[in-house]
Amino acid sequence: MEGMVQDEGSSSVTSSSPLQFFSLMSLSPGLGSPWIREMKSEERGLYLIHLLISCANHVAAGSLENANIGLDQISQLASPDGDTMQRIAAYFMQALADRVLKALPGIYKALNATKISSVAEGIMVRRFFFDLCPFLKLAFVITNQAIIEAMEGEKIVHIIDLNAAEPAQWIALIQALSARREGPPHLRITGIHEQKEVLEQTALRLTEEAEKLDIPFQFNPVVSKLENLDIESLRVKTGEAVAISSILQLHSLLASDDEIHRKKSSPPSRNFSSAHFHRVLKMNQSTLGELMEKDMANGYSPSPDSASSSPLFLPSSAKMESFLMALWGLSPKVMVVAEQESNHNGSTLMERLLEALYFYGSLFDCLESTVPRASMERIKVEKMLFGEEIKNIVACEGVERKERHEKLEKWVQRLDLAGFGRVPLSYFGLQQARRLLQSYGCDGYRIKEENGCQVICWQDRALFSVSSWRCRRYD
Repeated sequence: MEGMVQDEGSSSVTSSSPLQFFSLMSLSPGLGSPWIREMKSEERGLYLIHLLISCANHVAAGSLENANIGLDQISQLASPDGDTMQRIAAYFMQALADRVLKALPGIYKALNATKISSVAEGIMVRRFFFDLCPFLKLAFVITNQAIIEAMEGEKIVHIIDLNAAEPAQWIALIQALSARREGPPHLRITGIHEQKEVLEQTALRLTEEAEKLDIPFQFNPVVSKLENLDIESLRVKTGEAVAISSILQLHSLLASDDEIHRKKSSPPSRNFSSAHFHRVLKMNQSTLGELMEKDMANGYSPSPDSASSSPLFLPSSAKMESFLMALWGLSPKVMVVAEQESNHNGSTLMERLLEALYFYGSLFDCLESTVPRASMERIKVEKMLFGEEIKNIVACEGVERKERHEKLEKWVQRLDLAGFGRVPLSYFGLQQARRLLQSYGCDGYRIKEENGCQVICWQDRALFSVSSWRCRRYD
């Protein structure tokens, strides 16, 4: 990542330095050599990658003693307020430690007994993410444009928001509908969220905006987790044109009790030796993504050939299947789905850890390039949002693992099997999104069209996808 060399200059990793001995080192106690403490940013970043991968292999193998040594070494170099790689390493280190502790349930429960996450904190950190990065704003712009186009001429519009925590999306839509040539429709928004207070705040903001613009409006709050949602509570009425918005929500429904079926068809993860890292050291690259992608060209790929990520294999999830069928039964004119564009649903720890290093490495790099390191908002987003997602991906299994992000190709198959047909997103929507990015003032953010869907990137790394669907009975 670019931020890995910002504060200390660059240096060739092939120069004559103690780095040449990394490939000969095994995990051992003692990381106190002066040359290790004085490593430059890029050298330290490379060594942290080596330590994380080695430690993860020990955790996966159940080697507690070696895992403990690895975590101790990482802790001496990682830092949640350091450069990009130090910050990433700090949260992956915590996730690996969390996984180890889960094998000792008494200790794990005791250490986590007093942890309380408030509703206000959750809202706050997501607001910071919304403000610091354009990803959610872009998803909202694209979703709203798809809804406006699908609802042209409709007099009664019912929008179902699968996570009604951010009123900004619907305030923008209300404003757009108020300027509609044929006049605004009667608008009803059903908002789903597990916290009543969140829905109350959303309802208040939207009602105020609708009254100000004289748009007939109703808000239907549904207090529920998505996995427990009663479709009848959505109160869809005859004559309504239905739209569904799912922003980073569907993947959580992939958590199911039949996880064991996936493990049967997945190969064991590959161990990473010092020889592997020696190849990495020879690459004169400055970002984690470049380092790992170059290494993949030399023969390692995190997961594309495994059964768990093959485009022909969809993990069994009765919850997901029944939920999508229920949404299909509502006959939506349009359903817009935004999801993380990464495969964090592999069956093995190493698959998920490597994919997560790619994905979150890019997110940390976004912040490194656009937000000061000392920013409290940035620190909270990295700790309370990214850090918690990394922990869930790395440390959790079974129904406890909710962050089961999958790539667009999987969602295309899944929605197609559920009876939805893809609706190409409009060029006008793409142009709106690009204008938003231009106003953001950062060259690193990009958006591109892929097979009628839109993919939001940092540099060349795809991070989020947005796709539009409708019930096939409308085809």
